[in-house]
Amino acid sequence: MPELPEVQTVVNDLQKIVDNKIINFWSDFEKAIKAPTDKKKFAKNILGQKITRVFRGGKNIILTLQNKSAIIVHLKMTGQLLLKISNPKSQMSKEKNKYDNYIHHIFYLDNKATLNFSDIRKFGTLELVDEKTLSKKLEEKGLDPFSEQYTFANFQNLLERGKNKNLKQFLMDQSYVAGIGNIYASEIPFDIKTSPLRKINSLNSVEAKKLFGSIKKILSQAIELRGTSFSDYRDSSGKKGSFQNFLKVYKRDGQKCKRCDTIIEKSVIGQRSTFHCPKCQN
Repeated sequence: MPELPEVQTVVNDLQKIVDNKIINFWSDFEKAIKAPTDKKKFAKNILGQKITRVFRGGKNIILTLQNKSAIIVHLKMTGQLLLKISNPKSQMSKEKNKYDNYIHHIFYLDNKATLNFSDIRKFGTLELVDEKTLSKKLEEKGLDPFSEQYTFANFQNLLERGKNKNLKQFLMDQSYVAGIGNIYASEIPFDIKTSPLRKINSLNSVEAKKLFGSIKKILSQAIELRGTSFSDYRDSSGKKGSFQNFLKVYKRDGQKCKRCDTIIEKSVIGQRSTFHCPKCQN
C-alpha cells in the first residue's frame, strides 16, 4: 500500500493539473465511488469544476474544486493515479503498461489530459466531500511530519499518549503520526538503532529526539527517490520509485545487516511483518 512518500510523489507530479477543469468523467466500477454513491451525482458535482489544489492528507490524495467540494482519492493496496497528456511529443501519451488494463475511473481535463485511476484489486475509492467534512477528516488524522505542527513539543505529547505501545505499533498507528506504513515503520527504528519491540515509555529524551528527527529524515529521503516500488506502486507517469534500492532492513530477512553483518530477522508485530537487526537495534 502506498505510504506518505509514494502519495507525496504523486501529489507533487499532479501540481501540473491545478487550474484545469474536469470536463468529463467515466467509471466502470461505481462501487468505488463514495458520498455520493451514485456515479451520476458524483459526475454532476465535479463536471465543469476547476481543480484549485492538489495536496496530501495522510496517505490520501486530495483534489479541491472551485465549488468548495473535494475529491479524496484512497489508493489502498494497488491503486494508481496515472496522468496521460495528449501531446504527440509527450512520452507519457505513448507509453503503455499492464496497469492501463486496470483503469476503472477517468477524469477528462480541459487541457486534453486524462487522470486515470488504475486499480488491479479494486480496493481504492473516490470520495466526494464538502469543505466542512474535509476539514473534519483532516483533523481526525495524526500529526503530519511535514506540517508546521510537527514540533518536538507536540511529538512528546504523542509519545505520552502512546507510552504503552511498542515502537512499531506507535509508528503504524495513524492517530499518532500520519502517513507511515509497514515499510518505513521498519526503516525508522533501524535508523535510530532501536528495537521495534521497545516500549515507547522506555525511550529516554535523547532517543525520543532521534525518533522525532528520523521520521522526517527517512520519509524525506524516500520522497527524494520517488517512493518505494516493491509491487504495484507507480508514480503519475507509470514509473517505479527507487527507494527500494536503499532499504536497510525491510524485506531483507536472512541477509546481512549493512551496518554490522548480523543476519536481519523477521517477526510479526500487530499481524504485520517486521524486520530488524538483533544486534544493531536494542
